[in-house]
Amino acid sequence: MARLLAFDTSTETLSVAVRHGDAVIERTSAGGAQASSTLIPLVQSLLAEAGLALRELDAIAFGRGPGSFTGLRTACSVAQGLGFGAGVPLLPVDTLLAVAEEARHRFGAQQVLAVLDARMEQVYCASYDFSAQAAPMVEPQLSAPEALVLPPGFALAGNAFEAYGERLPAGGARHPALPTAAAMLRLAPALLTDGRTVAPADAWPLYVRDKVAQTTAERAAAKQQAT
Repeated sequence: MARLLAFDTSTETLSVAVRHGDAVIERTSAGGAQASSTLIPLVQSLLAEAGLALRELDAIAFGRGPGSFTGLRTACSVAQGLGFGAGVPLLPVDTLLAVAEEARHRFGAQQVLAVLDARMEQVYCASYDFSAQAAPMVEPQLSAPEALVLPPGFALAGNAFEAYGERLPAGGARHPALPTAAAMLRLAPALLTDGRTVAPADAWPLYVRDKVAQTTAERAAAKQQAT
């Protein structure tokens, strides 16, 4: 499987990458509210640069979550549309696994507690041990920053340091990392071997949280707890 498209819109950074043989082309752009209007043109540009048509892809990988609700819906719906139109299977990739892979690739971290800012005084988190396997040791979940437990020898990686720095557990290395499309491409071979592709109709976001906003009372309680 050497012809792959990958993209992630779960954070404030839009990431897109294409693999054609040994060549990888990667681009980043502003995410958030802009992702819905810039993702498809960026995909088209990278495919043209790689000399690939959509129908020639072996799979389309996308960040399924957790992350921004709007971003996850954008990635999933675009992946579904492209997959349906071109007859290409989809490869949903956990964003926290992509964060951990980025920390492994950039910083050499083999044991990673991945954390993404979930807003509302919480983080999305999961832990991975690449020295054993890439499957999560703890499934993606929500946590208060101060409730996280960092196992001995593990590094923290993600985008939650600016928002929750002193509230996150101390004692390990801290690596800024995002769920990049390039990380998804590196993870893709093992995921494809495991049979993780799905038909476009069966692709769904992984939200983890079932609420997108707090009530006024909940916000006040969270602020009091943080002080």
